[in-house]
Amino acid sequence: MKCCGTDCEKEAGTLQCPTCLKLGVKGSYFCSQDCFKKNWSTHKASMHKPQNAGGPYNPFPTYPYTGSVRPVYPLSPRRPVPKSIRHPDWAETGIPRGEMRLSRSKWELLDAKGQEAMRKVCRLAREVLDVTAAAIKPGVTTDYLDEICHNACVERESYPSPLNYNKFPKSLCTSPNEVVCHGIPDQRLLLDGDIVNLDISLYHGGYHADLNETYYVGDKAKADPDSIRLVETTREALDKAIAIVKPGLPIREFGKVIENHATSRGLVVIKTWGGHGINTEFHPPPWIPHYGKNKAVGTCKPGMTFTIEPILALGSNKEKYWPDDWTNVTVDGKRSAQFEHTLLITETGVEVLTARLENSPGGAIPIPKGATEDGSGNAKKEGIARGS
Repeated sequence: MKCCGTDCEKEAGTLQCPTCLKLGVKGSYFCSQDCFKKNWSTHKASMHKPQNAGGPYNPFPTYPYTGSVRPVYPLSPRRPVPKSIRHPDWAETGIPRGEMRLSRSKWELLDAKGQEAMRKVCRLAREVLDVTAAAIKPGVTTDYLDEICHNACVERESYPSPLNYNKFPKSLCTSPNEVVCHGIPDQRLLLDGDIVNLDISLYHGGYHADLNETYYVGDKAKADPDSIRLVETTREALDKAIAIVKPGLPIREFGKVIENHATSRGLVVIKTWGGHGINTEFHPPPWIPHYGKNKAVGTCKPGMTFTIEPILALGSNKEKYWPDDWTNVTVDGKRSAQFEHTLLITETGVEVLTARLENSPGGAIPIPKGATEDGSGNAKKEGIARGS
């Protein structure tokens, strides 16, 4: 009998899940205690549902959710990636061994061949994001979007590479409303009025690409002043940070620009998450903070490739995890938005490798008059008061 661990090819031993024994679920055998612990969250969600549940269900019914979004299980099975497609070193184990060997103080500068490889993988990633985003509308599930994303990656001979592919076997992260990041595609229907972030990364030709955008779901979302203020300010904050990129610029400067723009619109920066280097490894140095007064060291140099990916929120900048230990949400249940590009530092400035195309879905819409200011012409004080 094979081990029940996700992607584990070992034979199962005598170790059986104790909860499954109590519930009368048969066949839940694992090869080792470590494998059981590694797969606990996914196993619990998929195998420990109430036996009278005949369809979609909430795997954490007693959890005090902070906002309106609920997980809707079961999760779909892992979608296969053909062996003919080159896999990154962490594809089987989830452990990025090459990345772990890196010095955090040494940043890789790509030669002309490496830069061209990054251009290609980032172009493919933009295509995949656009194909997936074109399917967004009220009534579709986030799992359906994941299927579209996965198929688009495979068609381009690319390996889908979200942050934790082995724990939650999905090809993208879908983060609606108060979900800050790492939303797991499931059976939840997108609703008219939602906003949703699609975060896509893929591996092709030995290099990684990473990008995301936040989209409006239906006409109600495009008519909500707070959602528009949030989404468009986040989009602009990324653009403003990119606008200052050039050789010699200190890494710490990006956060100042982003937080200043967020504060001017009564929004806050989620500080836990930041940008990162990206090349043959997925998350090499440097780390890119998105808030002011950070202590990031180092300067931009030609040949560097990294992401800038600010997350802004309407309320508190604190966040917490759902019981799956992966989905990250705002503590007050208020909405957040994110945008991300992969960038290449050139001799004279910056090249946005994941730039939007002329026909890319989504895009900016005007912020309604009065949505950014109170009656005195100042930025909305309620949002600023809750800032860091």
